[in-house]
Amino acid sequence: MTDIKRLETGPRMSQAVIANGFVFLAGQVGEPGTSVTDQTTAILNQIDALLAQAGTDKTRIVSAQIWMADMTKFAEMNAVWDAWVPQGHTPARATGESALATPDYAVEIIVTAVL
Repeated sequence: MTDIKRLETGPRMSQAVIANGFVFLAGQVGEPGTSVTDQTTAILNQIDALLAQAGTDKTRIVSAQIWMADMTKFAEMNAVWDAWVPQGHTPARATGESALATPDYAVEIIVTAVL
């Protein structure tokens, strides 16, 4: 049986779950109502912190899902992403448009990494 470790566990979800050598992050969001640039920057900082808590880092991300409320802001989000993601360690990635939890969220990012 696999040990499962949960980080920042609340009544609805955990921010990270570690199992079988993988780290699964919950969808991360930034400050509602701020720009795509600001939200993306905050999200990536949160991802860095959660991965560090789990004992890994962004060079070990294997998959990323990015949800955007408005794909016309795709280039704005990508500018922040491209400056953050380590070249040579870019994960498999998908980006789509969707209504997010509140209209003030512009971006949500979900990643899976290995230890």
